[in-house]
Amino acid sequence: MNVKQYLDSTYLKTASQAGLSEAENALVVKNAIIEAIKEEFKLIMIRPEYVAMAKQMIADAKSVLLVGTVIDFPEGKSNLETKIKEANEAIANGADDLDFVCNYEAFKNGEIDLIKNEILIGTQIGLAHNKTVKWIIEVAALTDKEIIQLSALIKNVVVSHFDEEDFSSVFVKSSTGFYKTENGLPNGATPSSIIIMLENASPLPIKVAGGVRSFEEAAEMISLGVQRIGTSAAKAIANGQVSPNQY
Repeated sequence: MNVKQYLDSTYLKTASQAGLSEAENALVVKNAIIEAIKEEFKLIMIRPEYVAMAKQMIADAKSVLLVGTVIDFPEGKSNLETKIKEANEAIANGADDLDFVCNYEAFKNGEIDLIKNEILIGTQIGLAHNKTVKWIIEVAALTDKEIIQLSALIKNVVVSHFDEEDFSSVFVKSSTGFYKTENGLPNGATPSSIIIMLENASPLPIKVAGGVRSFEEAAEMISLGVQRIGTSAAKAIANGQVSPNQY
C-alpha cells in the first residue's frame, strides 16, 4: 500500500492562529509545498491566498502534486453567493480540489432546502471546471443520526443531478479539524463516524480529516474504505511515526 497517494498534506492555519507574522506563515506554507512535492503526496491543502503560489512552485518542479483549498472555512455559515465567489476565485487561481464547508448549522436547524441548493450549485461549479469537490460535514458538531442524514442528503443531491461518471469526483469529508469541542472530545473523524459516512454516502467517496496522526490510524481508515486522508502529519504518517499535531 502506497499510503502517500491517500494523503492530502494540510496546512490551514492563519498567521494569527499560528502565532506568526504573515511572512513567517507564508514561509511555513512554502515549506509544506516543498515537502509535499518531495514526498510525492497526493495533494497539498492550503488556504486560498496561497493557491497560485503553490501552482507555480509545482509547475517549476515539474511535479504532479495536486492543490486543494477550502471554501467558506471553517464554519460554512456564509451565504451561497459568498461560497460561489470563493469557489470561482480558487478555480481561477488553479485549484484542483475545492473543499466546501457545508452549512451544518443550517442543516441542524432544519433548513434542508438551503443545504440542497448549496450542494447542487457548489458541485455544479466544481464539476463544470473538472475539479474534485468535497463537502465537509463537521462530524464533531453532529449526532450520529445527523451524520447519517447529512451524508445521505449530499449523496441524494449528487445522484439525482449528476452522471454516474461524476460520482467519484464528489466526496463527503468528515471535518475541518478546527471545530472546538468540549471536555476533550475528538474534533475530527473517528472510526465510528467514518463507518456511518461510508454506509450512508455511498457511492460517493469519503475523505477523512481531523485526528489522523499515525500510519496505523491512516491504515485503519484506508481499510475501512476511505479514499483520501487530510492531515497535517503526512510526513510522519508516511514514515511510520506519530505526530503530536491535532489536525
